Amino acid sequence: MIRWLVGAIGFCVVATHALAADVTEIGIGYLGHTGVKPKLSLVEQPADNDGMAGARLAIEDNNTTGKFLNQHFTLEEVRLKDGDDVAKAALALAGHNGFIIADLPADALLQAADALRDRGTVLLNAGAIDDRLREQDCRANVIHVAPTRSMLADALAQYLVWKQWKRWLLVAGSHDTDKLFADALRRAAARFGAKIVQERTFEDTGGARRTDSGVTLIQRQMPVFTQAAPAYDVLVAADESEVFASYLPYRTWDPRPVAGSAGLVPATWDASQDQWGAVQMQNRFLKLNSRRMTALDMQAWTAARLIGEAASRTNSGDPKKVFDFLKGPDFSVAAFKGTRLTLRDWNLQLRQPILLVDGRMVVSVSPQEGFLHQVSELDTLGVDRPETKCKLQ
Repeated sequence: MIRWLVGAIGFCVVATHALAADVTEIGIGYLGHTGVKPKLSLVEQPADNDGMAGARLAIEDNNTTGKFLNQHFTLEEVRLKDGDDVAKAALALAGHNGFIIADLPADALLQAADALRDRGTVLLNAGAIDDRLREQDCRANVIHVAPTRSMLADALAQYLVWKQWKRWLLVAGSHDTDKLFADALRRAAARFGAKIVQERTFEDTGGARRTDSGVTLIQRQMPVFTQAAPAYDVLVAADESEVFASYLPYRTWDPRPVAGSAGLVPATWDASQDQWGAVQMQNRFLKLNSRRMTALDMQAWTAARLIGEAASRTNSGDPKKVFDFLKGPDFSVAAFKGTRLTLRDWNLQLRQPILLVDGRMVVSVSPQEGFLHQVSELDTLGVDRPETKCKLQ
């Protein structure tokens, strides 16, 4: 009996070492810039780990499942300073990570994608919402987890049209990104039957926006700026540069709701999201980070979970096998949004519902009821297959 016990213990020790040796290591990189874009509101300032915190939570989730499959996920972060070589940093990160989550502007993302084209590294875009990255500038090695501007604009337009708020006063900022969002809103209005009764441009004249403006001055400025408009149902603001939109609610000349970059805002995630099991997710994130989860956190979480889900389904950490499965018809991932998310095979954009939030609550979720599609109602948001200019390369 003693000899049997000794033999059994020895076998277990050997088996344990064998299993440990067979663990598949799956490295995920995170490539972003140092610093965060400031917000007009002091209570909405992003944390330094915005995005990265969501990826870390997903790594914990991946490893919870991975331990049963002898898979272990790791996360390595690289932050770029102004002037750093994006391609060089991406290549260095790809040296020991088969997947890279990127929170980069459009041009920097393209540099990274082109540098990694022949390495087999999969990039997951968690931050850039530019439509051109999924259209004329699409790349075959980039999965887009972040939504496009057109998806966000379509989600908002569907709700406004559903509410019969079809007459819009469009106010756009003077920066390039503001103009791109305004273009997406014009497209959405034409697509779903809304009418832009007038357009106005809010010029950014510089200066310290908080210290130079003051409540009294803003209270006088915004009504004057919005007066004498044709009859409209809702003011729709395009202000990605964070110059003026947050000052519009309750200050317009006519008593009208505000939507777009302030008021009712389209987003992939919000701290008030409490449906479809999201409370448990929000609580885990809060415990881990002592703050609420942002849209960028959720996009990074989803990117890492795409990898984890595909790795578990294929029982492989090989980037090519995982990537092929992600692009295939059998892939889907749950993300606390009431439906399973899949990839559009023509441009590698993640299909996903868009939340419409007011800063305190989720007001609605698009696609809205009644907006139908022959394949997926989620494809009513953004550029559909017949419209695409993407030729993956």
